Amino acid sequence: MSDNSTDLHEKEMNVTGHLTELRNRIIVTAVFFVAFFALGFIYVKDIYHFFTADLSFQLNIISPGETIWLYFTMASLVAIAGTIPVLTYQIWAFIKPGLTDLERKASMAYIPAVFLLFIAGLVFGYYLFVELILPFLLGLSEGMFNEMFTTEKYFKFMLRVTLPFAILFEIPIIAMFLTTIGVLTPEFMRKSRKYAYLILIIIGTIVTPPDFLLQLVVAVPLILLYEISIRLSAFVYRKKLKRHQEFMDQEEL
Repeated sequence: MSDNSTDLHEKEMNVTGHLTELRNRIIVTAVFFVAFFALGFIYVKDIYHFFTADLSFQLNIISPGETIWLYFTMASLVAIAGTIPVLTYQIWAFIKPGLTDLERKASMAYIPAVFLLFIAGLVFGYYLFVELILPFLLGLSEGMFNEMFTTEKYFKFMLRVTLPFAILFEIPIIAMFLTTIGVLTPEFMRKSRKYAYLILIIIGTIVTPPDFLLQLVVAVPLILLYEISIRLSAFVYRKKLKRHQEFMDQEEL
């Protein structure tokens, strides 16, 4: 009974320790989020002018609340982008004890890659919005309506297009990381290819206007991104199998 009580107490201490560590890492991430939010709040006007500098029309507001909405939305976007490396590191540090030395070194490189791919996804989505989607929609209404765009409606629509790309661009890194820790295999990704294609096409349809060419322009890069993810997962998987084989050979000696 005494041994069982000791084991139970140790397990409870381990769980408590993990929960305490998780809480501390969440607090650190939240502090960085608030700091980046404050920074974004300070530079909202500069961010706003950056996004509207090349517009051929004037944005309007129809209520005082739109100004507050814009400040919080722009500051939140800055906070999310700035906190991603911190959040990724905190996740890596939390699961690090369960990884081997090689897995730790390999997965450490994913932290800057997550941030860079997030920014690349934002840039790609914004480019599609400015160069393809917005001109297409403006062309539909040319000569028919007196166009007036509110700030809130414009930025909501822009973010609806750009943010999904920022998230989807993380697929290669997620695939590599899950393969590294043994959760995912390239074979599973190949078998799930048709379902993944369907989901990506649906996402492309949601974020673009009902025009086949535009939906195709969006869907093709997403499908290519999934294929790249399969190749990267296979690369990581082969290296993992090679290291395992080398370890087994050493054990036999």
